[in-house]
Amino acid sequence: MESVPTIAVKTPSANYPVVIGRGLLGGLASRIAKLTPGKHPRVFILTSPPVWGLWGRKLTSTFADAPTVLFIPAGETHKRMRTVERLCEELATAGADRDSLLIAFGGGIVGDITGFVAAIYMRGVRYVQVPSTLLAQVDSSVGGKTGVNLARGKNLVGAFNHPLAVFADIDLLGTLPARELRAGLQESVKAGVIRDARLFAYMEKNAAAILRGEPEALEHVVAASVRMKATVVGLDERESGLRMILNYGHTVGHAIEAATGYKKLLHGEAIGWGMIAALHIAYCTHAMRRASRRASSPTARFRCSAHKRRSSPRSPAATRRIAAAWRALCCPRRLARPRRSLTSHPRSCCRASLRCSP
Repeated sequence: MESVPTIAVKTPSANYPVVIGRGLLGGLASRIAKLTPGKHPRVFILTSPPVWGLWGRKLTSTFADAPTVLFIPAGETHKRMRTVERLCEELATAGADRDSLLIAFGGGIVGDITGFVAAIYMRGVRYVQVPSTLLAQVDSSVGGKTGVNLARGKNLVGAFNHPLAVFADIDLLGTLPARELRAGLQESVKAGVIRDARLFAYMEKNAAAILRGEPEALEHVVAASVRMKATVVGLDERESGLRMILNYGHTVGHAIEAATGYKKLLHGEAIGWGMIAALHIAYCTHAMRRASRRASSPTARFRCSAHKRRSSPRSPAATRRIAAAWRALCCPRRLARPRRSLTSHPRSCCRASLRCSP
């Protein structure tokens, strides 16, 4: 079997690999068997109908015994407790026990729900992440955050529950709609801004290849994004300090999602707007300049980046650079100038193309 990049996530409560490469789906059964030596657990696949229609046959063909498949409707509106209860009932009806293994096969919503179900069904069963979207591969499948939404807000019910492993098959991104690809790139832009300047520079330089969906470029972005998050999660598993930097753009982004009933924007698009809002606030309050001066101190630089050689640009020039990269990768027709008001953007552009939603 061809060697593929593997990134280790090491936390106080769990250690597991994130395997990134092409063609992983075809050998998934054998890879899972290595995670459960000497055992033959019943396998349950939790997925969405669109993903299953595209890739289900290839996935199940690798198992000697056909797994049981449970479906989660696509869309953020289904990321609710009623879906969790239904899935638990279906698992019980199908005879799932504590030795069973769940596979989250889909995007971020499927992964969040499956991880939460795994945390509470029979007080905990094992699960594996097989993310099918770019956003899930670069962010949500790693770190152990699981949960669902309430009417009052996003991810208010959940648990920290790490998977046995994550298998990010780059081939799955080949059927991803362009809008989904751009939405997923928002989380990688975030990774570059908050901690990995080299990833940010790579995305600037290779924007065209990334947007064309070239596997080599996407694999580089996924691996760098996961490596950054794995390091942060390893240092702060339960978000008591450093891990909060991963929420960059999420305060305003989650508010946008809730205000629009989770129906107008994809999650990554809302986070894109949240990041732009955060940049504007930082620029207008001169926080970017203050951060730039603080970064001259080795202690402050370590605190901002946790790695002296991976500090992210924090200056007014960096604001323009971040906005330019965001336009190229995620929204080529918006934010002509970084100081432009978010409310001044012409609505005609919003109507013209879904690609314009950050």
